[in-house]
Amino acid sequence: MLKTNNLSVGYNNKVVISNINVEVKNGEILCLLGSNGAGKTTLLRSLSKLISPIKGEIYLNGVNINCISRKALSKKMALVLTNRLLGDLMTVQDIVNIGRYPYTGFFGNLSKKDLIMVDEALESVDALHLKKRYFDELSDGEKQKVLVARALVQEPEIIILDEPTTHLDIKHRLELINILKKLSKEKSISVILSLHEIDIALKSCDKVALIKNNKVIAYGQPEDVVDEDIINSLYELDDKNFNSLLGSVEISNKSKNEVFIIGGGGKATPIYRAFTKKGIGLYSGIIHENDIDYEIGRTMGIKMFTENPFEPISDESFDLAIRNLNDSKIIIDTGFSVGETNKRNIDIVKEALKLDKKVYSFRNRDESKKYYDHLDSKIEHIDKVSQIINSADINNLL
Repeated sequence: MLKTNNLSVGYNNKVVISNINVEVKNGEILCLLGSNGAGKTTLLRSLSKLISPIKGEIYLNGVNINCISRKALSKKMALVLTNRLLGDLMTVQDIVNIGRYPYTGFFGNLSKKDLIMVDEALESVDALHLKKRYFDELSDGEKQKVLVARALVQEPEIIILDEPTTHLDIKHRLELINILKKLSKEKSISVILSLHEIDIALKSCDKVALIKNNKVIAYGQPEDVVDEDIINSLYELDDKNFNSLLGSVEISNKSKNEVFIIGGGGKATPIYRAFTKKGIGLYSGIIHENDIDYEIGRTMGIKMFTENPFEPISDESFDLAIRNLNDSKIIIDTGFSVGETNKRNIDIVKEALKLDKKVYSFRNRDESKKYYDHLDSKIEHIDKVSQIINSADINNLL
C-alpha cells in the first residue's frame, strides 16, 4: 500500500526526521507517537505530498508519489489536519460535498450519485442526522466526524490524520477511533495518524512508529516494540512512569514512607494516587505480583512488599512487612477481599493495632469485628478516601 524508503523529511533542507522506513498495508492503522516538536506533522505532510521530502522515496501501491498528479492522488489519499476549519454559514452537507472535488467538474456540480455517497459517508461516521446543521454550531467531536466523512467521500485507499483527537473529550475520542477501526476493517482503508494518547494507540493500532531525536527509534506491532522503558524514554518521563500492561502513566511517589497501605484487587490504587498527590510516601503490602495494585504501585515507585502469584504469604514476606510496619505512622486497611493466599494481611493489621498504630479501615463494623474481634474498637472506620486525606492525622504529616 504505502511504503517509504530511507525517507528524510523537514523544511528548508533542515532534516527533522531521517531514514524513515515504514510500511502500511491495506486496512492497517499506523500511529505516530512522540513528543511535541518531534516531527510527526512534518512526516504526515510529507506522506501526503504537501511538502517535498529532503531525501528518499514514498511509494503508493508501488508508484513513487512524485509521479502521481495531485488530482490522481486525491482519489487515493485523504487528509484530515489539525487546523481549525472555518465553516461560516456552511452546513455539514456543504462541508462533506467538498470531498467530492476530485470527481466533479470545474463548477463542482454534484450528481445524484455524489449526493448518495455524501449521505453514505455521513452515515458511516454516525453523523447523517447532522446533515442540515451548520458546521460551526457543532461540538468538536461532531466536527471531527464530519471531517472524516469528508475524507471518506473522496473514496480514498488511505486516510492521513494529524492529531485527530485533539480537543475531544474521552467519549468522542473513543468514538472517532472506533470509526477509524471500522473503516479500516470493513472498507480496507489504511489509516496513518498521530496521537498523544498512548493507551489508545497501543490498544487500537496495528503498528506504531516512535519518533525521537530526529529518527524513528522503534517501529512495528506495539506488542513487539513498546515497553515501559521505551515509552519513559520517548517522553522523558522523569517523575512519571508508564505501565505497558495497563497502558497508563502514573506519577512517581518518591516521598518519605510514612503510611502503610494494605490492599489487593484494586482497592489500594485510588489511595496510592491520593497520597501521591499530597506528597506522602507509602509502603504497601503484602501484594501478590499478579494483582492490579501491584502493577500500579510498582509503576509509581511505591515500596512494595510482595508475594508470588497464587502462593500464600510466606514467613519471609510477612516478617519483612512487619519490620517496616514499625516505621509507619498510619496503617490503612483498604477493605480487600480475604482469601487463603492473602489472609495473613489481616494479621498485619492486628499487629499494627497491638502496637497502638493509627489504623483506618474501609470495612463495615460487622466485617471488621469478624476479622479483628475486640481490636476493632481501636479502628477508625471510613468509606471515602477523602476522609483520610483531609484528616488531622494526614495533615500532621505534611
